[in-house]
Amino acid sequence: MKFIKELIPYLVIILVVITIRTFIVTPIVVQGESMVPTLDGGEVMILKKYDTNYERFDIVVVNKSVEGDNLIKRVIGLPGETIRYRNNTLYINDKVLEDVYAYGDTGNFQEITLGEDEYFLMGDNRAISLDSRALGIIKKQEIEGTVGIVLFPFNKFGSVE
Repeated sequence: MKFIKELIPYLVIILVVITIRTFIVTPIVVQGESMVPTLDGGEVMILKKYDTNYERFDIVVVNKSVEGDNLIKRVIGLPGETIRYRNNTLYINDKVLEDVYAYGDTGNFQEITLGEDEYFLMGDNRAISLDSRALGIIKKQEIEGTVGIVLFPFNKFGSVE
């Protein structure tokens, strides 16, 4: 009986850690160069799973495994919007929107109208990013949460936009 009483605090700690990582926050590693210059491959960030109100230009993690990695992309189009790119210019509902995060040329693509709970995501490094242009629209339930804090490397520690 004494052995079980000694184990209880450790079991509680394990349950708390599992609960936090499953429902609240968890570390995630940036893979590849699709978010350069904002994020570099190998950076460790905190994924906020509780943050489900996605806004334009938020950086999100998508539960869509490509070559074994989750995707980290930026929200460009929101539910109900019409998105298109022409001559490196972003149009949302036929209005020009400055896309300050785009790095490299963004090729033209067909106009896309998003439905309810649908998002259009793109990587910042537009020339090489595998994103909604190739994968299609992303449903809200496919988004795991937002990222915004770099933990490692320590010289980049802090929030990121």
